[in-house]
Amino acid sequence: MENADHSTETGTATSSTETGTATSSTGTGTATEPGRPSPDLAALARDARALTRSARGLRGPRVVLGLAGPPGAGKSTLARALVAEIGAAAAYLPLDGFHLSNAQLERLGLTSRKGSEPSFDVYGYVALLRRVLDDTATGLDIYVPDYDRTLHEPVAARHRVPPTARIVVTEGNYLACDLPGWRAARELMAACWYVDAPRDVRQKRLVERQLAGGRGVTEARAWVADNDAPNGELVEESRGRCERILSTIGMDMFN
Repeated sequence: MENADHSTETGTATSSTETGTATSSTGTGTATEPGRPSPDLAALARDARALTRSARGLRGPRVVLGLAGPPGAGKSTLARALVAEIGAAAAYLPLDGFHLSNAQLERLGLTSRKGSEPSFDVYGYVALLRRVLDDTATGLDIYVPDYDRTLHEPVAARHRVPPTARIVVTEGNYLACDLPGWRAARELMAACWYVDAPRDVRQKRLVERQLAGGRGVTEARAWVADNDAPNGELVEESRGRCERILSTIGMDMFN
């Protein structure tokens, strides 16, 4: 299956920081020592809600929280869990909805690199983020696309941002990358948290994802090695542009 970053693992997430202390490789926080307690989902949700207070007045009443990280780290699992924990004040906006269609990938010669940085409509993504932040007074729903893992194509309007939403949680591999288009996306986020997992865990998840999508074992492993791995290496360079580092190991997101 293609590299649409929908984590299906009903896994776990922890933070490498104590609640209220952002970890950043740029020096804006202090890393938690291994083995120390980490925030649970409720604590992360409180920190997310706090963004609406700290960012109020910068652009409007709504803020965007980004979750960046390499393929297989558990970004979509954590994003959906955060939205559920926050409730009606939150909405989900996955980058995966901005995959280019298979027809466009073929035209561009990117079929074998589906899920790579140039295989997304980053400027369409930026336009939707701007609309989410600016279009808060109409009382209308804003519809959000997603990627369908059965059709292997992006689909329109699978999710929505209701008028009540004050925090929009968006997730995807490249949200913090220092590249054209992605820089503009990052500037629209009140914060971006980096979601990580050990490389062997990510590789196991990614191979299982390809097997579930119909590839054979050899083909699945080759896809992960030739596509997911280089994508992950690019994403890893963006860690320092995130305020906080989270791990998807150790916190039950479904209690």
